[in-house]
Amino acid sequence: MSHLTGYPGPMSEALRPMVKSRLYEQVLERLRAHVIEAGLSAGDRLPAERDLAASLGVSRASVKQAIVVLEVQGLVEARHGGGTYLVRDTLDVEPVEQLVERRKRLPEVLEAREALETKLAELAAERRTDAELETIRAALDFMRDEIADGDNGVEGDRRFHAAVTAAAHSSLLAEFMKTIAEQITESRTESLRQPGRPSRSLAQHTAIYEAIAAGDAKKAAAAMRKHVRTVAKVRLLTWVPED
Repeated sequence: MSHLTGYPGPMSEALRPMVKSRLYEQVLERLRAHVIEAGLSAGDRLPAERDLAASLGVSRASVKQAIVVLEVQGLVEARHGGGTYLVRDTLDVEPVEQLVERRKRLPEVLEAREALETKLAELAAERRTDAELETIRAALDFMRDEIADGDNGVEGDRRFHAAVTAAAHSSLLAEFMKTIAEQITESRTESLRQPGRPSRSLAQHTAIYEAIAAGDAKKAAAAMRKHVRTVAKVRLLTWVPED
């Protein structure tokens, strides 16, 4: 028996409790539409927060909350000297609920990555073959080319970490990495959309490669630990979702 008097069947998903739309989520949708209608693209400046608040008839706080969500997703950046600028040609905003869930998952994923990948880098320095070292270097070159073409280097990053894992010759650690592959992809994407992060990650990858090439296990582990801790520095984890 349902909670509706006299209705014997189960409630459908469509009749789940209503969730009131947050005002700043409505602002996000208006901003997305504005970018399309005004023909804005990467590098263009959004209207000032006070102007947006006046035009939309909402508080500056609601506009600020919306801008912060866009920053968290790497869609806009606030520049020194004032102004918020588009990073991409569109504002395809991820639902806030998905952001909140990822924010909850990310710390544990990053802890696991640090534990696993630090050891993998250490073992790779001790066990890698010349062919495996070449594969790691090729991944570096691929990521460098991606970044030069204006991309974030996600595929090159994936190839690099996969090559280091293979070079460690630890089937059990590799299996552990495989079980959290989806979460690792999520953390990779989150990290590489931070402003300036792709080139910084490439530089850190190079330091890891050089330590592995030199057979310096301690240095390789330290370089990987530093890298994964940089990966953990994302805007999402400093964001406090508004009710």
